[in-house]
Amino acid sequence: MLTRRTFNRNLALTAAATSFTAKSYANIVGANDRVNFAVCGLNGRGKAHLAGIGNNRDKARMAYICDVDTHIMDDYSARATKALGYTPVAHQDFRKVLDLKDVDAITVATPDHWHAPMAILGLRAGKHVYCEKPSSHNPREGELLVEAQAKYKLCVQVGDQQRSSPHTIKMVGMIKDGVIGNAYQAKAWYTNNRKPTYYKPAPVPATLNWDLWQGPAPRSAYMENIHPYNWHWLFRYGTGESLNNGTHEVDVARWLLGLGYPDKVTASAGRYAYKDDWQFYDTMVTSYEYPDKSISWEGYCCNNMPIYNRERGVIVHGTTGSVIIDRGGYEVYDLNGKKTDEFKDSKSSSTQDTIGADTMTDLHFANFIAGIRTGEALHSPIPIANVSVTMVQLSNIAWRVSRKLTLNTTTGHILNDPDAMKLWTREYEKGWEPKV
Repeated sequence: MLTRRTFNRNLALTAAATSFTAKSYANIVGANDRVNFAVCGLNGRGKAHLAGIGNNRDKARMAYICDVDTHIMDDYSARATKALGYTPVAHQDFRKVLDLKDVDAITVATPDHWHAPMAILGLRAGKHVYCEKPSSHNPREGELLVEAQAKYKLCVQVGDQQRSSPHTIKMVGMIKDGVIGNAYQAKAWYTNNRKPTYYKPAPVPATLNWDLWQGPAPRSAYMENIHPYNWHWLFRYGTGESLNNGTHEVDVARWLLGLGYPDKVTASAGRYAYKDDWQFYDTMVTSYEYPDKSISWEGYCCNNMPIYNRERGVIVHGTTGSVIIDRGGYEVYDLNGKKTDEFKDSKSSSTQDTIGADTMTDLHFANFIAGIRTGEALHSPIPIANVSVTMVQLSNIAWRVSRKLTLNTTTGHILNDPDAMKLWTREYEKGWEPKV
């Protein structure tokens, strides 16, 4: 367990420790100075968390795992034992680990409706938090999570793993230094080929704690096909493809252009490819307007036609050229479309898959762990990450009310539109409301 005394000692000795190799440093501080993790939510991104912690094992340990479905938990436990060489303690109810003194940090890889409420409970229990995106189900939860981090003064890293990509960090600096002149517009995109989804009443699986799965969401009957993945397409639990995947590239676009909240948000979307039980769209085009710049995102859930030969990515236009960047590298072009520079990362991929292990997630965890141990600046702290998440949530709101939104550029709040502002928050199951 990472004690306060150890944290303070490590903070004071950071400069001296940098001369040690990772192996020798681990031998000196000992296993008990590793950050002890409890991983909450094991079906999707939880698998990447296994690699992220395992590949930083000299400074971290997966002490506990939690999932509401014991079948998923048993499968994950076997994976963890094979990958780590030891077996984490398993709990079906994550709340049991919050009071344990040997837990330093929790990771949140649950369905979206649990992200902010679970992260806030973790902070209240004195735990650092690594939270997958979107870090909230609605904008109000994002505000509460920012408030909670400020109150408890613990690390909250959001899973925008491209913020830890070395070539993306390099490109941020290159654009700032004028590699394409004055950068003024960014287009982001995501493509996939998802099939239709139908929900029908069904008995609750014997392995699933359905009440805890719902948590803060208003109660409803269990339906086949909601768990473990297709909750994404229902308002009650999910946030649509724009938050499921678009948040990543919108965040990169905003980072590359050095922007905060926009002045205006527009969105056009619909469920065009299939007539099924999705409540969200399969296609969205959304734009964020600034005084002298703009960002757009295009999402195509049911048509995997690549854009610029990529399933996902960002293109940034400037006065002297353009940059195409994704998780696998970048390309720089002049105004005539001639390539002038490129970089390819052999260890990363620009495909839609975000479930499995990847080097960016490993680096993102390394940064989070260093933030806890030595006070290193986080690459995606919640006050910064929440801006991108809220922007894309505002795209969903603009689509639902069918009009352009004008924003307070300091808070992201919608101006002069009380009906749209009603969607800033949600209805909660009584007694489950998130509280700072």
